[in-house]
Amino acid sequence: MDEFSNPPVAQLVREIDAVNHAWKVAAEFGDIPQLAESLKEMKSRLQVRLLRQYAPTQVYLELDEETESSEPLYDLRLREPVGGRTDAAHLPVRVAKEILSPEEIERFKKSVI
Repeated sequence: MDEFSNPPVAQLVREIDAVNHAWKVAAEFGDIPQLAESLKEMKSRLQVRLLRQYAPTQVYLELDEETESSEPLYDLRLREPVGGRTDAAHLPVRVAKEILSPEEIERFKKSVI
């Protein structure tokens, strides 16, 4: 497997986690809003890449009804933990609908395997 064009699930999850953390730190400082926005977009792109390469067999979308948020969120749930993580962060439903087709969203939702 070419790890540059098709990285393993664990690598993508680590990248998503690192970018998600960096985005939150950048947003807290607030001095460079463009940096925070860029990191947020990078996280979404990495999440879409993870879904397109590994859903629904290794990762799937699940509507998160427990996390308080100003908008509905999908949780990217991992079927097998990666480095103690059971998810690859949240993806706003709005963003998923902007980037993914309705067919992809349905295909990426949890299904019995």
